Amino acid sequence: MVVVIKNQANEERLVKLIDFLKTQGVSVHESLGHFQTVLGLVGDTSRIDIDTIAGLDIVETVKRISEPYKSANRKFHPDDTVVTVPSANGDVKIGEGFAFIAGPCSIESEEQIISVAQSVKKAGAQLLRGGAFKPRTSPYAFQGLRSDGIKLLLEAKKATGMPIVTEIMDASHLDLFADVDVIQVGARNMQNFELLKELGHTRKPILLKRGLANTIEELLMSAEYIMAGGNENIILCERGIRTFETKTRNTLDISAVPVLHELSHLPVIIDPSHACGKSGLVLPMAMAAAACGAEGVMIEVHNDPANALCDGPQSLTPEQFESAVKKVMCVFDAAQAALQM
Repeated sequence: MVVVIKNQANEERLVKLIDFLKTQGVSVHESLGHFQTVLGLVGDTSRIDIDTIAGLDIVETVKRISEPYKSANRKFHPDDTVVTVPSANGDVKIGEGFAFIAGPCSIESEEQIISVAQSVKKAGAQLLRGGAFKPRTSPYAFQGLRSDGIKLLLEAKKATGMPIVTEIMDASHLDLFADVDVIQVGARNMQNFELLKELGHTRKPILLKRGLANTIEELLMSAEYIMAGGNENIILCERGIRTFETKTRNTLDISAVPVLHELSHLPVIIDPSHACGKSGLVLPMAMAAAACGAEGVMIEVHNDPANALCDGPQSLTPEQFESAVKKVMCVFDAAQAALQM
């Protein structure tokens, strides 16, 4: 249920209303927007009389939310959420402007990750990605350097000042992520509900990828699991879904971006590398992301893609990434200008 409060409502009356609603066995989330205050009620609202609440002089409207996701719902939080990632180079705000997250699929050595980190930072990336724990379809494929990979990623962070993004596979690994700035939940773990619950108890930004066979509503329900624990710092990521098409690794659902913006207040980024699986398709899909309103892209960059231990065919070289950043930003600027017309 959502209760919209009138502009300039009496603060004392508002506090009393919130206290009353809490006595009804629901939690109350107050969203202070530019033009209005919204109270989002989470829990069993069946015992609350809508007409009684609507009749209060400080209340503009009352409406029930029919969708199963409440906290992630734009009705619950009308203004866009901006996720802030602290950085030695100045905080990165996902949801303001256009962000680039870049780095190798897998961390292979200290020399490799620091070299790539320095290159992508110079090219304009704000966050460094790198895989330490690698979920692979084959048990015989390279599984990542695991905890040693995180140590090397932290060395790259120290060398460049860039916040780091890396994927978690199990809640038991959370202690290893104490110094990780953004925790990624991969497509295969999007519905690992016990992991999502644990991440809800942290306050770290969570980059939540859509599963390769999951609907948009299921993605939002996974976000809801995290938000139900109190963590609202969530970045949604569209990374392609499995279809009958075989010419690309997955099919990038570019329409998911405006749909998610319509349904939710959470920022949305695109992962064109995993969506397409071919380096030649990364740039056009990243440009499409900038044109359709995404808040950023996550791109795989490797200093030697031909010899990469993981996902070399979809990785850009540092030089290709630098060129891509310039072209994507041209599209983003043009799209923003068109929206102002």
